[in-house]
Amino acid sequence: MARLEEGQSWVVVPWLAPIFRITHVTNTGVAFGLFPGASVFFTVVSTVVVVTILAYGWNLPGDNGLMRVVLALPLGGAIGNLTDRLRQGFVVDFIDLNFWPLHDWPIFNLADSSIVAGVVLLALLMLWEERREQDGRRMLEDG
Repeated sequence: MARLEEGQSWVVVPWLAPIFRITHVTNTGVAFGLFPGASVFFTVVSTVVVVTILAYGWNLPGDNGLMRVVLALPLGGAIGNLTDRLRQGFVVDFIDLNFWPLHDWPIFNLADSSIVAGVVLLALLMLWEERREQDGRRMLEDG
């Protein structure tokens, strides 16, 4: 923000210029520029998400370390974006990718990536645990 005007780009590595650069944009919506103009709504949603993840994580059994790590990703992303919203009224996005299949992909930030990665990993972890429980029940029934 201190070095780039809004809309201005910086080419980090010249040979990557066609596919990656840093571009300063602001976002009043949610991840990847969706729902622009809803910053107040997403400030409230982010606050609820942060409190919910913290409460859930606090009450997890001690042997659930993997779940804690997975929850840290969306928690960190939500806190990062919430901090921007509270300080500025918008989120700063800067990762600008432009290659197939991401041609015209919205500019995003690390917090957005962390939220998406955390939600995907959380879904996979929940599916994995459900499968383990089903396998355990099957073994008891067969057993």
